Amino acid sequence: MDDESRYRAVRSRDARFDGEFFFAVRTTGIYCRPSCPATTPLRRNVRFYSSAAAAQRDGFRACKRCRPDAVPGSAAWHVRADAVARAMRLIADGVVDREGVDGLAARLGYSPRQLRRQLTAEVGAGPVALARAQRAQTARVLLQTTGLPITEIAFASGFASVRQFNDTIKKIYAVTPGELRAAGPGPSSSSASGTALRLAYRGPYAAGEIFDFLARRAVPGVEEVEGPPGSRVYRRTLRLPGGPGIAAVHEAGGDRGWLDCVMSLSEVSDLTAATQRIRRLFDLDADPHAISERFAADPILGPGSAEAPGLRAPGAADPHEAAFRAVLGQQITVAAARTQAAALVSSYGTPLPEPSGGLTHLFPTAEALAAASLEELRMPRARRETLRTLAEALTAGDLVLDTGADRDDAEKSLLSLPGIGPWTAAYIRMRALGDPDVLLPGDVALNRALARVGHPDPAAWAPWRSYATHLLWNSLPGKARP
Repeated sequence: MDDESRYRAVRSRDARFDGEFFFAVRTTGIYCRPSCPATTPLRRNVRFYSSAAAAQRDGFRACKRCRPDAVPGSAAWHVRADAVARAMRLIADGVVDREGVDGLAARLGYSPRQLRRQLTAEVGAGPVALARAQRAQTARVLLQTTGLPITEIAFASGFASVRQFNDTIKKIYAVTPGELRAAGPGPSSSSASGTALRLAYRGPYAAGEIFDFLARRAVPGVEEVEGPPGSRVYRRTLRLPGGPGIAAVHEAGGDRGWLDCVMSLSEVSDLTAATQRIRRLFDLDADPHAISERFAADPILGPGSAEAPGLRAPGAADPHEAAFRAVLGQQITVAAARTQAAALVSSYGTPLPEPSGGLTHLFPTAEALAAASLEELRMPRARRETLRTLAEALTAGDLVLDTGADRDDAEKSLLSLPGIGPWTAAYIRMRALGDPDVLLPGDVALNRALARVGHPDPAAWAPWRSYATHLLWNSLPGKARP
C-alpha cells in the first residue's frame, strides 16, 4: 500500500487493516488504528507508521477511543520468513525482555547493530522500542483488568524500574498509571481465577471449526475441552519461563473481534509469552480477508471458504510439543496419536503443583525424552528411536524450533533425522513453525479430499496452502476428517 491507499482505508474506517499500519495526527499528537471511529483528519495532517512503536518514538500518544495497542499483530510477520519477520515474532514472545537485544540478535545470527538497522528501516523502530511498546500494552491490560498493586505491575510488565514504568505510561497514554487504571473496566468475575484478556483478531473467525480441530486432538492431562458446541472452553497447560501456567479460551461470543481468555500464571511476568503462545495456537494474527480473496474464484476452495469464513490454520502453543506429537501421529489415526501422547505425558510429563480439573501435567521436555527409555509406549521400536533422536537434536541445539526459527533450515534438519520423512517435517513446519504455505505430502485424508475434487494443481493456492489443507480436510464427511 502507498500512503494514499492507506488514507482511503482510514476514511472508510476499514478494520481489515488494523495492525497492518497505524496513522498519527500531527495536530492532536495522537496515533490510531485505521478503523478509529473519530472524525477523519485532513490528509495533510496525517502520518503513517508500520508499527505502534514507531509512532510512539516520534512522540505520538495512543488514542483513547480506538486503543491502537490492542489490535492483532500484522499478518506480514506471520507469513514472511525473513530476518525482520522472525525478529518480530521473537520480540512478541518476550525474548528482548528475557535475553536482551544481544540474545535476540544471537538467535537470528546477526549483530545487534545489523538487527537494529534492519528493524528501523522496515518498521520504524528498533528492538528496544518495539519491546517497550509491548511492555506498555501488557501493563495497560494488567492495570485495567486486575487488582494487582501498581508497583508489582511495573515489574511484571518487564520494566526495569517503577520510574521507567511511570514515564512510559505517561508518554504513551498521556495519563498516570493510576488514571489509566481508573479508566478501565476493572477486574471481571473471571479474574478471580486469573488474568482476563480479550485476544483480538481481524475479520471473521471460524471458532467452531478451530475448537473442533483442537477437541479431536486434546491430550488428556495437558488439554481439555469442556461444554457443548458454541459455548466450549479450551483449557491447556503452558510451560513458561517463570513456571507453569494454564490458559482457558472461550468459544462463545459470536464474531465480535476477540476471544475471551483467562490466564492463570505462576508468575504474572509470563503474561506476554503466554498470550503470544495462545495467539499462535489459535492463529489470531492471520489475515482472513487476503486468504478468502485468494480462494474466492477457485472452483474447488471457493465454496468451502465462503461456507466457513475466517477458517484458521491452528499453530502450536509449544513448538517442541508439536514436533513430538507429529512423530507420535505417524501412520496412525488422530485418536490413536492422542492415546500415545497421553501415555507419554503420564510417564514423562511434569506434574502440576496442583491439578486443575482434568489438567495434571506439562508436556514432557526434550531433555526428559532424550534420557527416557520410552518402553511404556506401545509403538514400533523405530518410532521410539525417532522420538529420542528428535529430543536429542532439540536438547543439543542441532535443531531449532521456535518462533524465530528459519523454516527452511528447520525442515532440512528434520529431514536429516532418521525416521522423519516429508509428511512429518511438513506437519511440524505447518503447526510448530506457523508456516501458512504447507500442503502435507502423502497425507491420507488430504489425498482423499483431493481425489473427490479431481486432483487440481495445489501450486495455484500459494501462499496459503496450509489454509487450503484445512478447507480440504473440512470438505470430508465428519467422521472422515483427521
